[in-house]
Amino acid sequence: LAMKKVTRKASRATRPNPFATFPAYLCCFTDIGSFELLNTRKMYPAELVAPMTRDLTTVGFEPLQTPQQVVDVLENQTGTALLVVNSVCGCAAANARPGVKIALQNEKQPEKLYTVFAGVDTEATAMAREFLLPYPPSSPAIALFKDGRLVHFLERHHIEGRSAMMIAENLKAAFNDFC
Repeated sequence: LAMKKVTRKASRATRPNPFATFPAYLCCFTDIGSFELLNTRKMYPAELVAPMTRDLTTVGFEPLQTPQQVVDVLENQTGTALLVVNSVCGCAAANARPGVKIALQNEKQPEKLYTVFAGVDTEATAMAREFLLPYPPSSPAIALFKDGRLVHFLERHHIEGRSAMMIAENLKAAFNDFC
């Protein structure tokens, strides 16, 4: 197993997130703010997820594939940004991605569009989850930020079992309120 030492400030999103990296990695906490990543391999091959990634990038989403990219765009973010935690699951394919694409036809919409892919961009996804506090890890998930603050969030349980149109209507309402 590949091992890598990572040190994180506990105050990245103003409070510690005990869930930030657990699902993406098997962790061994060594002291406050430091932990060992025991498994950093991608869960899915790039060839398998390429069409799922293109589903969002073709409508303007910028893929974030490293923790530093996530920090660069979210830490001092101004304006509005939508972050989609993409996934290979059926509810991402049938509900989340189509719902997001429909919502983007709204008159008001986020200025920036970003995506991380759970199980593929594992380190970037773990970093993104630090910005999604106080919510536990969820994929798929859809987050709307305004001036660096999380203002609207759809977890998997809000996506699963709901149609793409329902998700789109929820996002359009958030866009109208915050964008």
